[in-house]
Amino acid sequence: MGGQGSTTIRSARRIRIGGASGYWGDSAHATPQLLHNDPPDFIVYDYLAEITMSILARMRAKDPSLGYATDFVSAVVAPHIRAVAAAGVRLIANAGGVNPEACGEAVRKAIAAAGLDLTVAVVGGDDLMPQCANLAAEQPRDMESGAPFPTPPSIASMNAYLGAEPIARALDAGADIVITGRVVDSALTLGACIHAFGWAMDDFDRLAAGSLGGHLIECGPQVTGGNHTDWRRVSDTLLSIGYPILDIGDTGDMTLTKPAGTGGLVSRATAAEQMLYEISDPARYLLPDVTCDFTQVAMDDIGDDHVRITGARGGPPPKTLKVCATYFDGWRGVQMVPFYGLDASEKAAHLAKVAAERAEAALRALNLASFDDVDITVVGSGAQLGMPVAAEGASEVTVKMAVKHPDAKGVGVFMKALSGLGLTTPPGLASFNSGAGKPQPVVRLFSFTIARDRVTPTVIYGDRKDIVPFGQFGGTAAVHAPASPDAVGARSGDWVEVPLIQLAWARSGDKGNTANVGLIPRDPAVMPYLWAALDEGRLARIFGHLMDDPSPEAIHRYFLPGLPAMNITLAASLGGGGIASLRLDSQGKGYSQILLAQSVAVPAHFVESMS
Repeated sequence: MGGQGSTTIRSARRIRIGGASGYWGDSAHATPQLLHNDPPDFIVYDYLAEITMSILARMRAKDPSLGYATDFVSAVVAPHIRAVAAAGVRLIANAGGVNPEACGEAVRKAIAAAGLDLTVAVVGGDDLMPQCANLAAEQPRDMESGAPFPTPPSIASMNAYLGAEPIARALDAGADIVITGRVVDSALTLGACIHAFGWAMDDFDRLAAGSLGGHLIECGPQVTGGNHTDWRRVSDTLLSIGYPILDIGDTGDMTLTKPAGTGGLVSRATAAEQMLYEISDPARYLLPDVTCDFTQVAMDDIGDDHVRITGARGGPPPKTLKVCATYFDGWRGVQMVPFYGLDASEKAAHLAKVAAERAEAALRALNLASFDDVDITVVGSGAQLGMPVAAEGASEVTVKMAVKHPDAKGVGVFMKALSGLGLTTPPGLASFNSGAGKPQPVVRLFSFTIARDRVTPTVIYGDRKDIVPFGQFGGTAAVHAPASPDAVGARSGDWVEVPLIQLAWARSGDKGNTANVGLIPRDPAVMPYLWAALDEGRLARIFGHLMDDPSPEAIHRYFLPGLPAMNITLAASLGGGGIASLRLDSQGKGYSQILLAQSVAVPAHFVESMS
């Protein structure tokens, strides 16, 4: 094969892996930044989310040569491949989306145009659309909601989550660039570790460590200060934030850092926030290669922008693989309208209500069904946002109106009803400045599991295809952490009510229609008090208005004594999640901020020690 990476580096005691992309559309400056000065051994690129898969599937339906993250070719390979090759850096990317072979071919063309001879391997086998009819006959239920299997004609994509072993085998065979379809995000990093260190596929503690390292860097600068609770402490976040570098050894010990001279912040707080991002039970984080237990993970600041991370444990992976299908479920329309001046919020809400009533009447007149869902949200603090003169009693808000309908015509009816009210609204309408909204397809996520032996991972090198079967592991694993920290004793001395943000950091995210909020105390000793204050009943009162089932039973808390920290999951709290949701925040990104705004009672000395 003759590529730059044709000699294995299995003798390495440590490797460095840069994380250059957290989603399709992430900033393009990460690659040259990581290549500058002291390049890592590998750079990984994570482009895929469930929403992205549906977008790529629609692209492929229109053009069979597409269906992959074209940015990887145009913004990474084409402009930087000579520098990549000169530095001996190897690239691993899930840019293949629903058409990894087409992505591989586009990358080979870009390499040839640069006059280089590099080996490109493509990992496939995740696409289960050929099994769609058989699976429809079996009628698996959604693993989260219990919903029935969607009708096959509505399904846009269906992919099993593959693991790290095919990536490692491609690197073993000399691949300079490995392109995958749907793999778990952390597998990009774990694959490099398995290759470099020769880890066995039953060395579960090391596999868990590599998976944790991958989870930390898979969202790029989100672990180096992006979205950090203490955002004011982060230097040059938007101008020159550094992308993460994972320095990991063959024992699984690791240090997280970023390129010298870049902005951002790497600290115990930023790393802990990212570890808790988009997970549920931290003692059973299920992956195709390993079941991870992160409850005993410890993080320590060891210098400027360096954090040492230890304590990941692992056990056998589950006997099944997770599969995510995306399917078409009607149409939606969204319109944003600004109001300002006196009583702006009341006026905005009134306009939205009248527009919805007019649209319903028009639907009946046209013999069309009613809307499946209508969501009206008035956004604005009441501060004089954008006003040249702060006038007492005046405010500026925006009303977001969204509808869902089985027919695109129904969405069009709403847009027409809204635009027809321009001269009849209460005073203060600024303009319909976003123009007439267009109906957009609603794509929902359907997740289920499938037996591992029904999925066949492959590695394709041009005309050659190798099969990489899953190892014969599977079962239950991981030792669960204590259910809760030590109980808080009876009150004594002075206690104070303080905003939670003074006591903790937090990060929130989504898995389908479930939101999670990770909470890390600034002082580990305050953990028992936070646990006692934020029980399921209190959390239901805080988040119940966002949940289909607002009862405490729909909320779960998990304790991580290693940090220490707690993770909270809120079932059915995102209005369907992704682009199926009509909500302003369909991915729960702001839920941590809702929690941090709450007040809790703690002994006064905790506040005094932090001031």
